[in-house]
Amino acid sequence: MTESAPTGPTPAPGAAVPPPTPGMRWMLGAIALVLVSLLFGFWGAWQLFAPGSDNPQRQLAEQATQIESLQQQVATLTRSDQISRDANREVQNTLAERDEEIAALRADVAFYERFVGSTAQRRGLTVHELRLQPRTDQGWHYTATLTQSLNRDAASTGEMRLAIEGTRDGRLETLDWSDLRQSADAQGVEFSFKYFQQVEGDIVLPPGFQPLRVTVRLAPQRGSAVERAFSWADVTPRSAPDA
Repeated sequence: MTESAPTGPTPAPGAAVPPPTPGMRWMLGAIALVLVSLLFGFWGAWQLFAPGSDNPQRQLAEQATQIESLQQQVATLTRSDQISRDANREVQNTLAERDEEIAALRADVAFYERFVGSTAQRRGLTVHELRLQPRTDQGWHYTATLTQSLNRDAASTGEMRLAIEGTRDGRLETLDWSDLRQSADAQGVEFSFKYFQQVEGDIVLPPGFQPLRVTVRLAPQRGSAVERAFSWADVTPRSAPDA
């Protein structure tokens, strides 16, 4: 088959290209404008999303990370400081307890030296100390320390009784041992010791009674009775009722 020849005129080699028509110029301008717009859009997107140092979102993300890290550090330091404070408080409490124990031991040593020391002054039967602790509104627990160092070869034996002076309904009143024990035939507290002994028990005060003074009476099997009076405020805790 024989190919057909082109029907239109063919420009000769080296012939001049005709100038573009107005429609072609408008089309080329529109294409150029679109390309410029696309390039500008790509550049703006790059500036917005690219990981550059001047990117606001990047800076915000870095700052948020730094803030979170600092918050964790602050929380850790706060916890460490609290642990240190708690440990220091426990150490201070322990030291205070040890100081109290040492003071108590020193007092005990001084107390014992009064009776067994070579230079200790000898004394007869006496009430060294009396303490009262509240149990109920009217109930009290007493602890009396009895001592003697005059006769170290014989034991002191006998009974101890308490009496309390005070007021009720505006009148002076004295409660003897049977009143405090709420029993008409109440027996005294027996003691028997060579150097010292602590005797203790419970007593009950009647309602409305305001105690002022406590008298401890020792009745030994040999020798005369011994009495010692204590102010109620001196033998009771400061925070105790009626103290």
